[in-house]
Amino acid sequence: MDPAAAAAAEEEGREKPPVIYTMENKPIVTCAGDQNLFTSLYPTLSQQLPREPMEWRRSYGRAPKMIHLESNFVQFKEELLPKEGNKALLTFPFLHIYWTECCDTEVYKTTVKDDITKWQNVLKAHNSVDWLIVVVESDAKKKNKTNILPRTSIVDKIRNDFCNKQSDRCVVLSDPLKDSSRSQESWNAFLTKLRTLLLMSFTKNLGKFEDDMRTLREKRTEPGWSFCEYFMVQEELAFVFEMLQQFEDALVQYDELDALFSQYVVNFGAGDGANWLTFFCQPVRSWNGLILRKPIDMEKRELIQNQEATLLDLRSYLFSRQCTLLIFLQRPWEVSQRALELLHNCVQELKLLEVSVPPGALDCWVFLSCLEVLQRIEGCCDRAQIDANVSHTVGLWSYATEKLKSLGYLCGLVSEKGPNSEDLNRTVDLLAGLGAERPETANASQSPYKKLKEALSSVEAFEKHYLDLSHATIEMYTNIGRIRSAKLVGKDLAEFYMRKKGPQKAEIYLQGALKTYLAEGWALLVTHTRKQLAECQKHLGQIENYLQTSSLLAGDNHLKEDERKSFCQEILDFANHQAENQGQKVILPMHSFAQLKTLHFDPPNAVVHVGGKLSIELTLLSQMPIPVQVDQIAIHVHFSIEKNSYRKTAEWLTKHKTSNGVISFPNEVAGFPFSRNNLPALELYEMYERSPSDNSLNTAGIICKNVHMLLRRQESSSSLDLPSGVTLEDGAHVLKCSNLILEPGVNKITFNTQAKEPGTYTLRQLCTSVGKVQFVLLHIYPIVQYDVYSQEPQLKVEPMTDSLLAGIPQKVKFTVTTGHYTMKNGDALQLSNADAMPILYHPESKAVIYSNTREKISESSLRIQSSEKITSISLPVAPAYHVIEFELEVMYLPSATESAVEKENTTNKEVHRKNKEKQKQDNCMATVDQKVTIDCPWSIYSTIIALTFCIPFNAKHSLLSAGKRKYVQVCVQNLSELCFQLSDNSLKNSADCTDLQLVPLNPESQQVIYSKQSIFFVWELKWTKELPLSLQCLFSVSFCPATSEEQSLTLKPFTYEFQVENFFTLYHVKTEIFPPLGSEYCKTGSLCSLEVSITRLVDLSEVDRDEALTESDGYCTTKLMYEVVDNSSNWAVCGKSSGVISMPVAARATHKVHMEVMPLFAGYLPFPDVRLFKYLPHHSAHSMQLDADSWIENDNLSVDKNVDDQAESSSIRSRGSLHSAASGEHKGLPMPRLQSFSSGQVFNCSTGMQILVIPSKDDHVLEVNIT
Repeated sequence: MDPAAAAAAEEEGREKPPVIYTMENKPIVTCAGDQNLFTSLYPTLSQQLPREPMEWRRSYGRAPKMIHLESNFVQFKEELLPKEGNKALLTFPFLHIYWTECCDTEVYKTTVKDDITKWQNVLKAHNSVDWLIVVVESDAKKKNKTNILPRTSIVDKIRNDFCNKQSDRCVVLSDPLKDSSRSQESWNAFLTKLRTLLLMSFTKNLGKFEDDMRTLREKRTEPGWSFCEYFMVQEELAFVFEMLQQFEDALVQYDELDALFSQYVVNFGAGDGANWLTFFCQPVRSWNGLILRKPIDMEKRELIQNQEATLLDLRSYLFSRQCTLLIFLQRPWEVSQRALELLHNCVQELKLLEVSVPPGALDCWVFLSCLEVLQRIEGCCDRAQIDANVSHTVGLWSYATEKLKSLGYLCGLVSEKGPNSEDLNRTVDLLAGLGAERPETANASQSPYKKLKEALSSVEAFEKHYLDLSHATIEMYTNIGRIRSAKLVGKDLAEFYMRKKGPQKAEIYLQGALKTYLAEGWALLVTHTRKQLAECQKHLGQIENYLQTSSLLAGDNHLKEDERKSFCQEILDFANHQAENQGQKVILPMHSFAQLKTLHFDPPNAVVHVGGKLSIELTLLSQMPIPVQVDQIAIHVHFSIEKNSYRKTAEWLTKHKTSNGVISFPNEVAGFPFSRNNLPALELYEMYERSPSDNSLNTAGIICKNVHMLLRRQESSSSLDLPSGVTLEDGAHVLKCSNLILEPGVNKITFNTQAKEPGTYTLRQLCTSVGKVQFVLLHIYPIVQYDVYSQEPQLKVEPMTDSLLAGIPQKVKFTVTTGHYTMKNGDALQLSNADAMPILYHPESKAVIYSNTREKISESSLRIQSSEKITSISLPVAPAYHVIEFELEVMYLPSATESAVEKENTTNKEVHRKNKEKQKQDNCMATVDQKVTIDCPWSIYSTIIALTFCIPFNAKHSLLSAGKRKYVQVCVQNLSELCFQLSDNSLKNSADCTDLQLVPLNPESQQVIYSKQSIFFVWELKWTKELPLSLQCLFSVSFCPATSEEQSLTLKPFTYEFQVENFFTLYHVKTEIFPPLGSEYCKTGSLCSLEVSITRLVDLSEVDRDEALTESDGYCTTKLMYEVVDNSSNWAVCGKSSGVISMPVAARATHKVHMEVMPLFAGYLPFPDVRLFKYLPHHSAHSMQLDADSWIENDNLSVDKNVDDQAESSSIRSRGSLHSAASGEHKGLPMPRLQSFSSGQVFNCSTGMQILVIPSKDDHVLEVNIT
């Protein structure tokens, strides 16, 4: 029965109840005046009122809502008006309506006016201002009353009498029972006014009610404040919202009450308790679970109202109301979520409030509540929806299973002998606390009450219900992917089976749970599950599995020391017992017994020769809590010879092996093949949730962004059991240590072996034998190997410096690796002598003998005997696999002088190639390979080695001219890193020409040439008679290292041979520039005169006899081409800058050329360059008849010239002509050629000259060129 109906029933006991037109819980509206009139209009009014929604705007910034209004219309009675202090909203009349259809003025004055006056006086007495007068207009009554005034007069009188300032409180309803447009318009206006007034009343009265409720809540710290009273007030507001079908707002009221009560309970647990909480601390006497099948549980509501409710009563009623509203909101899955939270919170709140609860009572209450919630959800959802939302309900199934299990243990239904008398009495008490079954579930065959009563009735019934619940829960968890939860329920089921003496069924669940816990690294859960599994395996007689589990538990630090020792003793007892009976060996994994931490080789590089000794030191961390007597520890070794590698050398092995000899193994937690250490690190971030309206902070927390990586399930994790079919490797290569005692913690075991056969030895397995129990490490990882080699003797000769320099003593190191050969007395190295590389012997030379690990063994003097062809070096006595080292000095003496780097008479192709490599030659030293043949005592074959010597110097020459005077310059460049001292430089003519004199212009003192530096030497050529066209010269200079204090050896000087050709001056070129007429100086932008004078200095010679020479009647001429080029862009050449002239071949013959140039800048400008070439006609072999148009002014000319300082560019550019070395446009045509003169044949006396250029007067910007 709802509160409105309850209030009406209470009123009925006192006096005759008012007329109630509907029994639904709706806002009350009173009707005064003509009741018959209203009765006739009620059907239409009740249908039309909720048809149109209205926008309800509320205070405090709450969002507006659209609501459909409905009302309960009751007859007006003064008793219905609320009295002072009454907070009941459900019985509160929100609006008062007076109905009249009076159309007679007299009747109005005598009857209606007085009745309205009395009605309003009663409303004013109760401070009710929400009223409305409805005047119904009827055409039928107008026809019957012919002498009445117009209808408006009655309305006007009512408005004047009662609605002075509120004229809208009187409305007219015209012909409401007729179906006409006028009637419809009248109804619409009336309904709009009625809805508006109702909303205004709701807003005003609810606002006042909320203010009063808020005031009451703020008094909660006062001593006399009662939560139950406040609960009834706020629930009244929730009822109103529910009445208006605002279920979300109604739910908020109950949630606020829930949060307020929870906060008080938490404060009570912290020591800050309220007095009213003592009412809820009464002992629990009834535990009949939640009641969700009634909209309102009036019994528990009365208990709360009378302050007699227990904590469970309050929580049950509060949740039942929340459940009803959530069902209305079509959110059944939130019911299950809230129910699970409620059940857990109630358990904690009972503990905080220290409420006395009989044993098992709370388990009964939780079990019944879980099933009640599940059946309530099933009642409002179909099977497809339930199956699709198992994730929301599976928690309730799991909680119910857990509580039923607790009840079974408590009532002795799981024990071996069944329940005793005490258990039966306890069961009776628990069933008595359930009370009688509720009427609404009495006819249901599977009600929670019947299920619990049946489950506690017998052992068989309990087992049936518990197994059904457990299997259903496991299936649900598995279907939604919550494997961990499924394994946890399975673990409880395994414990039940163990109690029922069914270990074979329990093992399946325990193994599944253990596999999950191992994969995810839950150490404590693993330990607890292993203890259960060990007991199960012991009962099943699985000896090998039991020993393996026992070894894991013996090494588990999460167990107490006594428990670990007992499990360890189990293993030792079995091992000793089996050893006496000579039973079969049991193989267990090593990681549970001991862990391999490090392995250390001696020698450290794990490389030994055949016959050598190798020791391996293992560091084992024993997991056992007590010392263990070990019969034997063995390392099984696999021997192999690599393909394509018959014998590895010690040098190769040393380079490819670790030098420290220590190999560390990963730390593995015992029994955790997939440790949590391998998981990624937590990625935690701050999270803030703010209100969308005012941006205020609602919640703050921490979120893990990689939770999918941390909590992901590994289904295919490997088992800890020894893989089936895998046995110990049985081979000849086994390293053993016997009769050891492994102490708890770190132990060091040393294995010694002597290498026999060359090859690679891989450590595969480690086996520890304790009686007939063997703990095996199947795979040693990372891979551990040691190598045994058999090496041939070797000789290596290498320089002591980065490069060997020719001409000075250099140290060379001889390294003899004896390998398997033993050096005997008389063994020697026989070196074949070379004239170009003598071996320098020092009596203090020593030979050092090293072991294979580079430890110095001994040192002895080196004996060297030399003959004309052989140098014999006696080797000291040394055992096999040792190294002999000694140093000797050698000096490379070039057998002949080096030819010139460049020669003038080479072909053009060779000259171009050399010039491209010129830069490289200048920066890199020339090298010479010297081969030496050595006979070794261990071989019948000779060994040939090659030593590369670098020439430290590079020389180049150049011819310098000053008119007819000639000079030879030699540049010596030091390319090495050493500094040398130079002396005794000389330049000689190889032909010993007496008419030629080379006059040195160099200092006679010694000079130091530093690294990467150059020194220049100059000689002047003087001759008395005509010389040949070419001169063969030989330059020599003595040198020695500048750092040596004393020089006992005489070093051979450095020589450089070169050839000088065509060094006579044939032409003299002179350039002059004249300012314009009338000007003293050249000016920028003004044309100046340029005169080039070319003078022949000698008569006809052999050099002139070429294709350009023309002889006629004893008169010889040759063709020359001149070109004026300004590479610095200081001058603009006007007109032709180049041309071909015919030059007489006679001494003092002169040809002058004039042209105009324009200076572009002011300042001292250098003269333009004047270049001179031989103009050779095309070859006759390629001549062909050409028409006159074939030749144009800008001819394409073939240029043949040496790439020297005179012409470094590949083409000569000018404004008058253009000649290129390669032109594809005239390919095949007979083209003239240009040939450059050799260095020294043309002397330009104007080179380096400058002329002053002044700026023009009208220049605004002055540009000055400074050179």
